[in-house]
Amino acid sequence: MGFYDDHSPNRFKKKRGGFFSGIVGGIIGALLMALLFPALFGDRNETPNQNGTSIEANKGKTDNPSKNVSLNVTTDITKAVEKAGKGVVGITNIQTANFWYGGEKQEAAGVGSGVIYKKSGGKAFIVTNNHVVENSSQLEVTLSNGKKISGKLLGSDIWTDLAVVEIDAKGIENEDVTEFGDSDALKIGEPVMAIGNPLGLEFAGSVTQGIISGVNRAVPVDVNGDGVPDWNAEVIQTDAAINPGNSGGALINIAGQVVGINSMKIAQSAVEGIGFSIPINYVIPIIEDLEKFGEVKRPSMGVTLRNVSDISAYHQQETLKLPKDVTSGVMIESVQANSPSAKAGLKELDVIVELDGEKVDDVIALRKHLYNTKKVGDSMDVTYYRGGKKEKTTVKLTDESRL
Repeated sequence: MGFYDDHSPNRFKKKRGGFFSGIVGGIIGALLMALLFPALFGDRNETPNQNGTSIEANKGKTDNPSKNVSLNVTTDITKAVEKAGKGVVGITNIQTANFWYGGEKQEAAGVGSGVIYKKSGGKAFIVTNNHVVENSSQLEVTLSNGKKISGKLLGSDIWTDLAVVEIDAKGIENEDVTEFGDSDALKIGEPVMAIGNPLGLEFAGSVTQGIISGVNRAVPVDVNGDGVPDWNAEVIQTDAAINPGNSGGALINIAGQVVGINSMKIAQSAVEGIGFSIPINYVIPIIEDLEKFGEVKRPSMGVTLRNVSDISAYHQQETLKLPKDVTSGVMIESVQANSPSAKAGLKELDVIVELDGEKVDDVIALRKHLYNTKKVGDSMDVTYYRGGKKEKTTVKLTDESRL
């Protein structure tokens, strides 16, 4: 297919005649349109619309979709947040700062979150994290409506990272008290929302959404700061964003029930969306003790311990006299006088390998058995090595606070 080009002498005449014919035809067509449809060519301000009123009369009344559209978006998520949101508060940790010249000053050391879980006797009770209230001289609680009131620390527990704060219930409505759910019933993939105060009160009441990423997770925790894990926290894993300030806040299910107390996250540049929450079923007995006694009533053996795996092979063989096939367990570093272990005949350098017939590989395993399965006053069978010989004794456990 080529291009057609007319080179004849009359080509300009032909084009000029067609041009004028087109103009005349256009004028005639426009006149016909004006006669048949005068509304299209009349004064815009006088043209009636379909309702018989002029466009000018309706000027300014026409709906503007970009400005006037209002959506009533109510979902299970918004209902859940509305139900639980008022029960999540801010907690400001106020500490005493001492100066070199002898003066002191009260200043905020940090802000976390808390959850109102009970109202009784003119008081309201809040569960939060131990690390939110740790070393505080005063606590200030900021309610969801912005009101600030003084809080009293009833008790805290370093092992579970939980604490209970008491406030005056004046102004606290029944709907401000959250409802606990069943964390044992959680399913992987179930939607959850985290409510708290990330980065402080400026973002109070922030809500993030995610799912249950994992249940029954065990996360090593260094309680005393020596770089060695002392405890395995039993937590729920979620990808709902949890940031500094969210600690102590609520993890809620789609029914608006609190199923966990947000505690920590993995804060590494290569990690995203791994946060942890303490299961509410695990929280309940802890806060009951803290509310009543100011501490958690736990059984104690009255010993200090060390992992056998941290001891060199030479001392495992030469000092502890362990059989070559025994490379794990817990060595007793010291025994407190008149303690349950002392009364049971346990001594320094004894190596515990079993409790109640269950193998114990390290200090964390021993503590989990002691704290999670035994109570004050219970008896516990202890299997241990002394000088290469395997022996067994029974320890009657007592309250650790009495040692």
